[in-house]
Amino acid sequence: MPPTSNIRPDPDSMLVDIAKYVADGAIESDLAYETARRCLMDSLGCAVLALRYPECAKLLGPIVPGTHVPNGARIPGTQFELDPVQAAFNIGCLIRWLDYNDTWLAAEWGHPSDNLGSILAVGDYLSRSHGADGRSTLTMRNVLDATIKAYEIQGVLALENSLNRVGLDHVHFVKVASAAVVAGMLGGGEEEIINAVSNAFVDGGSLRVYRHAPNTGSRKSWAAGDATSRGVWLALMAMKGEMGYPSALSAGTWGFSDVLFKGKPFVRQRPYGSYVIENILFKISFPAEFHAQTAVECAFKLHDQVKHRLAEIVTVSISTHESAIRIIDKTGPLHNPADRDHCLQYMVAIGLIFGTLTADHYEDEIAADARIDALREKMGVVEDPQYSTDYLDPDKRSIANAIQIRFQNGSATEKVAVEYPIGHRRRRAEGIPLLEEKFVANLATRFPAKQAKAIMELCLDQQRLEATPVNEFMGMFVI
Repeated sequence: MPPTSNIRPDPDSMLVDIAKYVADGAIESDLAYETARRCLMDSLGCAVLALRYPECAKLLGPIVPGTHVPNGARIPGTQFELDPVQAAFNIGCLIRWLDYNDTWLAAEWGHPSDNLGSILAVGDYLSRSHGADGRSTLTMRNVLDATIKAYEIQGVLALENSLNRVGLDHVHFVKVASAAVVAGMLGGGEEEIINAVSNAFVDGGSLRVYRHAPNTGSRKSWAAGDATSRGVWLALMAMKGEMGYPSALSAGTWGFSDVLFKGKPFVRQRPYGSYVIENILFKISFPAEFHAQTAVECAFKLHDQVKHRLAEIVTVSISTHESAIRIIDKTGPLHNPADRDHCLQYMVAIGLIFGTLTADHYEDEIAADARIDALREKMGVVEDPQYSTDYLDPDKRSIANAIQIRFQNGSATEKVAVEYPIGHRRRRAEGIPLLEEKFVANLATRFPAKQAKAIMELCLDQQRLEATPVNEFMGMFVI
């Protein structure tokens, strides 16, 4: 056997492409910045709402109680001021806790707004530090620019590179995207960005075991915070001059592709631009794993027909797409809120019984309602091949579901189908006013009316928001 060559190769093209995009890519789309503003609003609203839930709130704050960080990053809705790594975990955890932030669906799915944990934490920390030293602060335009790029990196990687097929969690792409854009925010050039991103790939990925039966649990709600904070840490290391690993993806035997991706190379379907954020899926009306969003809309439409006939139901037939079956088709006991919000049958049952769905419906008190499991027992889930095809069609990107209910007397409801959820780009005109209402309602759960009004007015003004220093914006969320 010949000796292994120790000649260090050029960096993998995947690393170079990401670095060039972050360092030099110009975003020229007004729609991208407008959508990024809405993503920011929605994500912060989700974060504020999550503070109502003790199981989330217990994870917040410094690792060591009482730790003081000069010019630390603020955590929305609290008085915590933390180092940027721990702040990214806190903000990322809050944004993702209720499974209510925006979504991207492709060969790999995920939630690009998870990256706002790192972007806001580092943006606030840098702005406060720069202000204290008399240097120029970052503006929210910088935050929106980093947001667009993080969405694009995570989303484009997800188009054809399926982590879930090899048992890895989608938050790996959050770590990669956060490492890249944060290195750029810190002033890194292509070399530093490559080093940070290569180390993110060297880390490997966490297992999806905490998202699936029989192990579904609350880690799925803080995994994104963990990933985005790790991205910050790796970017800070790169800015200290820590080396990277040029063939982290492609190295034979030892690289990510051979070790964790069954020998397949990573591919990039399209150039990096602003495609992902312009086509992002918002969760507007209710918190639910996105593959179930249209199923719950169908259940809402059937609610009035069945709410007084629940005991007469014989079967509930759900037609869906392959990804939904693989992720959220679940029978048997459901052990916690994280288990329930990843069960297609549970979410449909809530919609049929109550005609609404909120985060509270996943808690133990409502889950004890015997009608829910009684309905789940009557449900059958089947794949509609056309739904699966349209799910992956880049011109459609549908997330279709259909429901039909049959009763003891032989009668049945119509088969109600919804192809595109209200948060889909094809329903933007319908969805945006409701998205803004969602933000107002979420702010009201934490902030006094005057403070909430000031936040809302700023967030609705694109030009004024973009010109606002990041530290001033984050200061508006202190309570």
